[in-house]
Amino acid sequence: MVQRDVMDMVSDLKQKGEAFVLATVVRTVAVTAAKAGAKAVIRPDGTITGGWIGGGCARGAVLKAAQDVLADGTPRLISVQPPTELELHGVSAGETKEGVRFAKNMCPSQGTMDIFVEAVMPKPSLVICGSSPVAVALARLASVMGYAITACAPQAEQGAFETADTRIEGYALAVSDIAQRFIVVATQGKGDEAALRAIIDIDAKYKSFVGSRRKMASIREKLVVAGASPENFDAIKAPAGADIGAISPEEIALSIFAEITAKRRQKIRS
Repeated sequence: MVQRDVMDMVSDLKQKGEAFVLATVVRTVAVTAAKAGAKAVIRPDGTITGGWIGGGCARGAVLKAAQDVLADGTPRLISVQPPTELELHGVSAGETKEGVRFAKNMCPSQGTMDIFVEAVMPKPSLVICGSSPVAVALARLASVMGYAITACAPQAEQGAFETADTRIEGYALAVSDIAQRFIVVATQGKGDEAALRAIIDIDAKYKSFVGSRRKMASIREKLVVAGASPENFDAIKAPAGADIGAISPEEIALSIFAEITAKRRQKIRS
């Protein structure tokens, strides 16, 4: 009953697009408070809002791991062991060896419990500014790639997008976002300056402009004179997309997604 409730909570949080950590007991040795298969949902503020993975013997190590996986997205296996077992294996509390982080169990039970801790993040978000053919091709590709799509365009142009999770009339984006956010300005002559002005100070993992270096330089000069941050402006990649010789809107969209994928997977590959 408890585990079904946990999985219901997992499903609900996923649907809401909220970040959380799922901790699962994968192995126990001797007497432990929680048994293999026990799960708990941990929120970003460190509260356990559902499930059970044991008491104070494991709680501290798991909550620390939860903070770490939310920060870098890398799952962790935590092994909570009594001091005698740590000594037997030649490891110390807090040490990571062969992908396992060890922690000390000071509870009278003196059992061992291995817990897998993983972050469950919202869908990555692709924000598309403009309704050009490249913008439309990006939206189609983003749907296939599992991204949440935000279409930013005048109301009269929103019909160019078959589907979008969020529609914004104009370019009034939120300054920060809990999901990994990638922004592409693909206005292509219809609102270039307004869109770029809107995204200069926006928090995002990747920002790019579908346009030439010359056009970007011209807009940069104008906006910097008007008070825009040169450093923030220079963080916008222009022209957008990896150099694959792209010509058609679909090919340009593919080249942009190549850059986005490289940014998104950077830590995994390093």
